[in-house]
Amino acid sequence: MKNSRDRPSAQKACPVCEKPAHGAYRPFCSKRCADVDLNRWLSGAYAVPSAETDQSSDDET
Repeated sequence: MKNSRDRPSAQKACPVCEKPAHGAYRPFCSKRCADVDLNRWLSGAYAVPSAETDQSSDDET
């Protein structure tokens, strides 16, 4: 049985601009797109929403 590493991978598109990914910057096509993605992470654009709970009601006895 062959595993997924034995198969040649299909060319993936850059998640920022949809151009074909470049090996040196995979999964991005260029350093610019990698930097754009990093900026999105650092600015909170990719933040996962969370359900906030009222902890004051848990602390009361």
